[in-house]
Amino acid sequence: MKNHKVLILDDDSSLRASLFRVLTKKNLNVITSSSIEEAKVLIQGDQPLDLAIVDMSLPDGNGLEFMSILKDLYPQIEVIILTGFGSIENAVKATQKGAFHFITKPFNLDELLSLVDKALEHKHLQIENQQLKKVIDKKYKFDQIIGQSEEIQKVLSLVERVADSEATVLITGNSGTGKELIAKAIHYNSSRSNGPFIPINCGAIPSELLESELFGHVKGAFTGAISNRMGRFELADGGTLFLDEIGDLEPSLQVKILRALQEKSFEPVGGMKTINVNVRLIAATNINLEKAVTEGRFREDLYYRLNVIPIALPSLAERKTDIPLLLNHFLKNYNKNRKLSGFSDLALQSLSAYTWPGNIRELENLVERICILKGEGQIEVQDLPTKYQTVVEKNSEEIHFDDIPADGIDFNTAVDAYENALILKALEKTGWNRNQAAALLRLNRTTLVEKIKKKGLKPYGTGPIMEV
Repeated sequence: MKNHKVLILDDDSSLRASLFRVLTKKNLNVITSSSIEEAKVLIQGDQPLDLAIVDMSLPDGNGLEFMSILKDLYPQIEVIILTGFGSIENAVKATQKGAFHFITKPFNLDELLSLVDKALEHKHLQIENQQLKKVIDKKYKFDQIIGQSEEIQKVLSLVERVADSEATVLITGNSGTGKELIAKAIHYNSSRSNGPFIPINCGAIPSELLESELFGHVKGAFTGAISNRMGRFELADGGTLFLDEIGDLEPSLQVKILRALQEKSFEPVGGMKTINVNVRLIAATNINLEKAVTEGRFREDLYYRLNVIPIALPSLAERKTDIPLLLNHFLKNYNKNRKLSGFSDLALQSLSAYTWPGNIRELENLVERICILKGEGQIEVQDLPTKYQTVVEKNSEEIHFDDIPADGIDFNTAVDAYENALILKALEKTGWNRNQAAALLRLNRTTLVEKIKKKGLKPYGTGPIMEV
């Protein structure tokens, strides 16, 4: 929270001094004032106010009226109202008029500090959301998700139908297929689009820390918990929580997430106070959760709670007609400061024939790498890393489609001969190491061995056959 500017406006000098001391220790830039007129002078300056802690009753005016002045000057400021018991009704009105919260005097200092943390975190999220919203509104429209294949159009049609519902969605698919992109499309095309989108990768955080990340903790809950902290569930209040790789959750956390979904409430780690939230959940996984349930690794009740609307994303190998579109889309993104003219037809053919085990993420990373290394001109097959130079390029000189004789050709015989030639070339290149040859041809070893046996293929000469 370093560099945030905070105003304390209260006519109680001891309270001002106490708050100044503790907030300064939190690396906040704190200014204090005992009156509205003095505060009006102090708040002028280059650095805008991020937070104001304002007493309801001041010697020269009403704290609510001053809050309106602050909101006019700094529309994104958060305001915490201090009030006595007799004016709670007015304080409630203050929250309705835009105050972040109110707290009654006398108050617990830790409670106020917790409110300060939440207010500044809320402000940060608001600013972040506003900055991204213009980009996001365009980026996550359905027509901005690249793909014309039947497979991806079915997915987008389903996403469009479920986006504006409140239903829990479970997105499945291999790594790199765009699960988070689909989750964002659902959120930003829903009635919650003005609320936060809070993602968390359940597989990237150690299990002993994940509970705190999800539900927050109170000061002193464990070693290193030096202050209260909001969890992702609370940060997502009014918006969407995206739990990526939910299949990696420990059983103990599965129980707590199930309860949070059912009750719409939870307790922070080490806390006794129940926090109520209004959150839509979208989960994603690259594992088979049904199999995980059968094997006892994932709770059946949580699986059915998540699997209200299942969305299965196809791998890139299942939507190959989209590969040229995706290549040109990412080329446009990474070519802004370079002079690349595009992919040659042969390069597009070669990349379209590749299997893309890393899916769209792998494709995007490849395009970024090519843009950096190539810089200008047309991207040819030889500009691609070796594994992306498929048989389209390597055998292009050996395939003469216009050599078909006038009286025709036996298709099956020609295909069988071409297959034999490919297998023999791979075996010769690897010294008849069948593991390596299978890898070159992207076949299972058993499939290759069966083909060799069925076709009766043998090495030329007397070189050894490497059984590996």
